[in-house]
Amino acid sequence: MKQKVLITGAAGFLGSHLSDRFLKEGYHVIGMDNLLTGSLDNISHLFPLEDFEFYHHDVSNFVHVPGDLKYILHFASPASPIDYLQMPIQTMKVGSLGTHNLLGLAKAKNSRILVASTSEVYGDPLVHPQTEEYWGNVNPIGPRGVYDEAKRFQEALTMAYHTYHGLETRIVRIFNTYGSRMRVNDGRVLPAFFSQAIRGEGLTVFGDGSQTRSFCYVDDLVEGIYRLLMSDYHMPVNIGNPDEITIKEFGEEVLKLVGNPKATLTYKDLPTDDPKQRKPDITKAKEILGWEPKFDRAEGLRLTYEYFKKVVTVD
Repeated sequence: MKQKVLITGAAGFLGSHLSDRFLKEGYHVIGMDNLLTGSLDNISHLFPLEDFEFYHHDVSNFVHVPGDLKYILHFASPASPIDYLQMPIQTMKVGSLGTHNLLGLAKAKNSRILVASTSEVYGDPLVHPQTEEYWGNVNPIGPRGVYDEAKRFQEALTMAYHTYHGLETRIVRIFNTYGSRMRVNDGRVLPAFFSQAIRGEGLTVFGDGSQTRSFCYVDDLVEGIYRLLMSDYHMPVNIGNPDEITIKEFGEEVLKLVGNPKATLTYKDLPTDDPKQRKPDITKAKEILGWEPKFDRAEGLRLTYEYFKKVVTVD
C-alpha cells in the first residue's frame, strides 16, 4: 500500500501543484476542497488516476479520512485580497477551526502536518528583509486583519500542538508566488497585470508603485515546501524568492513581455495597510533545507504568460 497524504485546498493554485508533486513522488493523494475559491479544472487531469481521490468538503467542519495518513498539508484558505475581503468570516474560520480540525486529525493519525502560513504574518514590515524571528507589524482590526491574524493564530495553534502534544509539525511562510492555475480575476498583482495587459487595459498600480514585492515561481516554491516537510525542522521557514522589485517596475516587465500597445500603467489610491516592502530572508531555507530558487523572474514570467494567453478571454 502506498503512503497517503492529505492536501487541503487541493483544487487551488498551490494545492493542485502540490498534488502533482506528491503523486510524482509515489504517494496516494487525498485532495480536499470546498471549492469556495478553488476550481476542479486545476485537478481534472488527476481524476483518472487511481492514486488520487477527492473530497468536496469544508475543513472548518469536522474532518474524517479513513485509514492511515503519513502527511497532512493544510493549504485551504482564501489567499487573495479580493477573496478574504469578501469572505472575512470564512477566512478566519479556515485558519482557526480548520487548522484545529486538521491538527486533531494529525494527532489521531500520528501524521506529520505542514501548515501554509504566509509573509502576511509580518504585516507592513518595519524590518527588511523579513527574517523568521521578526514578529511583524499587523493591524488586527484593519481590512487585511482577517487574513493576517488567521495565519498568525494558525501558527500559534500549530506550535501549541507541537509543544503540548509532541505533534510533528512544519510551518512554511510563503511569499508572493506565481505560475499556472492562478485565477484570472483573483485580485493579486500578477494575474491582474497579465489579464489587463492581454486585454489591452490599464494595469492597476496602487499608490505610486514604489512598494516592493518578491515573486517566486511555483515550481521553486513546491520544491521548498517538499523539502521542509521532509526535514526535521519544526520552526517557521520563509520560502520565497529574494529578488525584490517595485510594483511599477514589475508592471513594466509585464507590458514588455505581453507587447500589447493598448495596455499602459494606471494608478489608484493605495489600499489600507498595504505592505510597502516585502522581501524574504531565506538564510534558514538555504542552511536547513539546502533550498534556493532556481527560476529567475524572466523565465518564470515567460512560462506563466503562456498559461494566461490560454485562459484570458479578450472581447
